[in-house]
Amino acid sequence: MFKFLGFYKKNNTRTVPLWEILSMAAETLWSNKLRTGLTMLGVIIGISSVIAITSVGQGVQKGVEQQIQGLGTNVLQILAGAARSGNISQGLGSSSTLTWEDAKAIATQAPSAQIVSAYLQRNAQVVYEGQNTSTTIYGTDLNYPEARNTYPQQGRYFTQDELDTSAQVAVLGPTVLRTLFGQGANPIDETIRIRGEAYRVIGVMEPKGSQGPFDRDDQIFIPLTSMSARLVGNNALTGISVNGILVKAANQEQLEAAQFQVTNLLRLRHNIYPPQVDDFRVTNQADIVSTLTNVVGLFTIMVVAIAGISLVVGGIGIANIMLVSVVERTREIGIRKAVGATNSAILNQFLAEAIVISIVGGIIGMVSGVAIAFGAASIFKFPFVISLISVIVGFGLSLTVGLIAGVIPARNAAKLDPITALRSD
Repeated sequence: MFKFLGFYKKNNTRTVPLWEILSMAAETLWSNKLRTGLTMLGVIIGISSVIAITSVGQGVQKGVEQQIQGLGTNVLQILAGAARSGNISQGLGSSSTLTWEDAKAIATQAPSAQIVSAYLQRNAQVVYEGQNTSTTIYGTDLNYPEARNTYPQQGRYFTQDELDTSAQVAVLGPTVLRTLFGQGANPIDETIRIRGEAYRVIGVMEPKGSQGPFDRDDQIFIPLTSMSARLVGNNALTGISVNGILVKAANQEQLEAAQFQVTNLLRLRHNIYPPQVDDFRVTNQADIVSTLTNVVGLFTIMVVAIAGISLVVGGIGIANIMLVSVVERTREIGIRKAVGATNSAILNQFLAEAIVISIVGGIIGMVSGVAIAFGAASIFKFPFVISLISVIVGFGLSLTVGLIAGVIPARNAAKLDPITALRSD
């Protein structure tokens, strides 16, 4: 019996094997399942939070990078200035400060600009038979698919002749296709109505997914000339007004040169001289990727820090339960000391219990964290990423927390006087 309990008589001193200490710790914890479960809960929540939040943060970050890179990291976007109504800005692109002629000038006079595309953008109601939807209409030139790195997966884009003649043809985004025609339908050569005007469907774009709250598939593309003449009708004095211009450089290294050339060219064309303010804004896709990556990274660090606090709370829970356990088992400790258990044997047993709680809680927390991260990635449609470092750090933290939290209760148990302990109830 004494051998099983891991005790020994003082005249027969021996070292207690590690497996025996762990066996006693596991037996003690198993006999108090509720208390053990509640003690583990803090560690489980802390570890699973660290792993799940780190995974979600990295997945969102990777998803954002993939979406923006899908649009091209070697692309500049030039937006028209903001119109004002009653001293209230209507947002970039709302003013008629950019024209199609500006885009043509960039294409011929900016050496670093490989592809240039101008576009008009408006929201409109679209109707097909008994179905209707409110979506975004883009009036574009022929270069838009290459500039945006998005192409038709069904049918075709419009031609130069259709652009020149302001043809009433349309290319649908996948979301518009599902809403108006149903999943998997063939809309080619069907007629839809945009603000009462009839347009023949000639193609369906490939799916590009969502970028934040913006669904990049909820769009319709028509010729820029048709958009300007039939749906917008606000041409500038110097040509067709556009909301924005896309400029694609040969590679990301050419972006700065392209931005410099485009900015100076537009200032000359618009007669803007220092200290006058530009009536347009040039944004860099690579800068957007970098900014969003930094923001998501900082947010992830912040939330992981909060999860770390819950891990500390779990450690405090372990310490509290172990202290209570020492009080509850005072008489048991007295008996063990009376039959020959040394202070180190008692210390090792209570430390072993704390470490077992931390290890088991850490394993459950790791599995739970991975499961939560996978579920979140599946539901919200972002890449599932698990960082090996976060798993290792999380498990290491759980082990450290258990060891630290178990030291004081274990020392208290080891220092108990056996005579006093035996007298306790």
